[in-house]
Amino acid sequence: MIIHQFYDKGLAHASYAIVRLGKMVVIDPARDPLPYYDFASFHDADIIGVIETHPHADFVSSHLEIHQKTGATIYVSKLLGAEYPHETFDDGDVIHLADVQLKAINTPGHSPDSICVLLQDEDGNDKAIFTGDTLFAGDVGRPDLRENVGNITAAKEDLARQMYHSTRDKLMHLPHHTVVYPAHGPGSLCGKSISPDLESTIGKELRENYALQLMDELTFVDMLTADQPFMPKYFGYDVELNKKGALPIEVSIASVPRLDRNAALEKGVPVIDARPQPEFSKGHLPCAMNIQDGERFETWLGSIIGPDEPFYLIGADEESLDTLIRKAAKIGYEKNIKGALQNPDHTNEAIPQLDVSDYKFHPDHYTIVDVRNWGEISHGKIFDQSISLPLPELRERIKEIPTDKPIIVHCAAGYRSAAATSIIACEIKTVPVYDLGEAIAGVRSKQPEA
Repeated sequence: MIIHQFYDKGLAHASYAIVRLGKMVVIDPARDPLPYYDFASFHDADIIGVIETHPHADFVSSHLEIHQKTGATIYVSKLLGAEYPHETFDDGDVIHLADVQLKAINTPGHSPDSICVLLQDEDGNDKAIFTGDTLFAGDVGRPDLRENVGNITAAKEDLARQMYHSTRDKLMHLPHHTVVYPAHGPGSLCGKSISPDLESTIGKELRENYALQLMDELTFVDMLTADQPFMPKYFGYDVELNKKGALPIEVSIASVPRLDRNAALEKGVPVIDARPQPEFSKGHLPCAMNIQDGERFETWLGSIIGPDEPFYLIGADEESLDTLIRKAAKIGYEKNIKGALQNPDHTNEAIPQLDVSDYKFHPDHYTIVDVRNWGEISHGKIFDQSISLPLPELRERIKEIPTDKPIIVHCAAGYRSAAATSIIACEIKTVPVYDLGEAIAGVRSKQPEA
């Protein structure tokens, strides 16, 4: 038997293939199904099933495309309300993969329709459990993503109570040697303190996972509902899209318009310029937003731009544009791209350079805007006099920034401040807007907590 993990670092997403005697099942696949087809071909296996542990909020799944291509059966909980061909997969249901079997365990908590998948070997022994967003290494899934979306909605407190019982009544009773394969690793916004480990065991989680320690239900609920990370704008949209099933990725990507670099762009439509900050700062289109290509591009794109908001996409070259469009497709945003183009020849807008020495001697001459997340800010400000406006909230709250002094924007390392500076500079023209960027390391008055 082969268990293989596919890991997308950009979305901190783990999916799985299980192969046994020429048969293969895929669990929680990413938007692009090609890696699963290649893996099946390499092992001379037929994909007979796709299991969705729940309708994912943070990425678009290829479950429907795999079904359409291979005829594989899609298995989901009956509670999901799936609008695509499927078979229900709930407590007591079993998928036979040659001489091993996959058993469904309903584990509501992250969502009302969450399931885990228990793998039992040919002798009936519990070997591994694929926990979706219920149990991570070092954490459990956040309970606040399904208050307003999905086939079944529930208050976060109710889901937290369900998570308490799913872990205590079901998962924590499994043999300690059972390997835990979660759907996410560190950096995912589906949990608040996921460990760097991409797999674990039930025994290790019983010893080390804060959420599995001895506590009463009320304490657990209070703990789990507190201090969760921000929720990107696209999360609710992806839940609904995954409930319906997305178009095949190559078909959808092919529909993205490619524009001449000097094409006239429609006024009022956001422009996302994904070039590196040094290039962007030297010259860009008016009001372009500098969301740089990188490991978290898709997350920040879906945190700043709404799921129904069209935008133009600028890359450094055709190869970069191809990569960016595919990243946008991971969260279902390829449909939002009104046109993709390389940087135009004439880009006269620039970001002014901050005289750091002047700031050091005259800090009161500036308005400082902190665009880190609330979880970071709660551990303490880097600059006492700063205004806290986390990047995902910035476009909606930009009028809260005073305009009587030059503005300095900072985050923790420079990526988010580049995006925020470009957003603020578009709206505030009466004073300079500076990006502190990586210089934060040399001028901060306090050490921020991670």
